[in-house]
Amino acid sequence: MKEKLMRFMYGRYGVDTFGKFLLWSGVILMLITSIFHFRIFYVIGWVFVIYSYYRMFSRQTYKRALENQKFLQHTSKIRGFFAKQKYMAAQRKTHHIYKCPNCKQKIRVPKGKGKIEIRCPKCQTTFIKKS
Repeated sequence: MKEKLMRFMYGRYGVDTFGKFLLWSGVILMLITSIFHFRIFYVIGWVFVIYSYYRMFSRQTYKRALENQKFLQHTSKIRGFFAKQKYMAAQRKTHHIYKCPNCKQKIRVPKGKGKIEIRCPKCQTTFIKKS
């Protein structure tokens, strides 16, 4: 069965970021419809799901790749914001992040070092904080 599926998908585009977005958006719109009974969201949700599957099974890989590139370009700031938040949350486990009182530069200091004198690498201002 796995081989049959692999042969069927050979030469087809498959799943990408834009396809996942369309599929999840469609499912969420259908769930909203089940709660609030907005018929238009139901129809739009099905259109998103059907278009997502159309893109997966499409043999026009160049066109689908261009669509995905446009999607990634339009959402780069949003994705970058969430990636930065995820990175900052991971850093907070092992480091404190302080802002310089003079130039507002963010400075990362390891946790558990007691009271330390911090020197801003940008403006050379020193200040004392507990790490």
